[in-house]
Amino acid sequence: MEKFTTLTTTAIPLPIENIDTDQIIPARFLKATDKKGFGDNVFRDWRYDSDGNLNMDFPLNAPQYKGAQILVAGDNFGCGSSREHAAWAIAGYGLKVVISSFFADIFKGNALNNGLLPIQVSPDFLKQLLTTVQENPATKITVDLENQVVETSFAKAEFEIDPYKKVCLINGYDDIDFLVSKKDTIEAFEKERMVF
Repeated sequence: MEKFTTLTTTAIPLPIENIDTDQIIPARFLKATDKKGFGDNVFRDWRYDSDGNLNMDFPLNAPQYKGAQILVAGDNFGCGSSREHAAWAIAGYGLKVVISSFFADIFKGNALNNGLLPIQVSPDFLKQLLTTVQENPATKITVDLENQVVETSFAKAEFEIDPYKKVCLINGYDDIDFLVSKKDTIEAFEKERMVF
């Protein structure tokens, strides 16, 4: 995984509540077991019309949000089924952070396991952020993972994160990488415990 410390970028507003994992990545795309290509189909049924043409009214297709690496979404993001592919699709699209006022627990875990940072903020902060990004797409948002702060020129909010997952994101570790990083400590412990 890529290391994550600080990110400053623009954002894509998606002010829709209860976005479930089937809307993030429809079930018909779940046959693959490789993460590659899932970003092409993120929000597929919203991003494209029935003829396969881009829906230019959908925020991810809007030119003013091109290059943004943060998704600012409505409340209860990632609800529904437990498919890990939803996190794969969002990260595969190029997004590094999702901000909402609430995340489904399984989605949150899947996101953190795949290098995607879910940031939960208050409903008031989220509303203000959505309004500002919609009115001014050039608005920059800074995410400081080490200090657990998300801020813009108009406001700042702290966020919670599991300490273990924070260490993993900052160092670019998955669970195996984390264990390997503790190899010397584990071996020293094993030597002390060894019985002859």
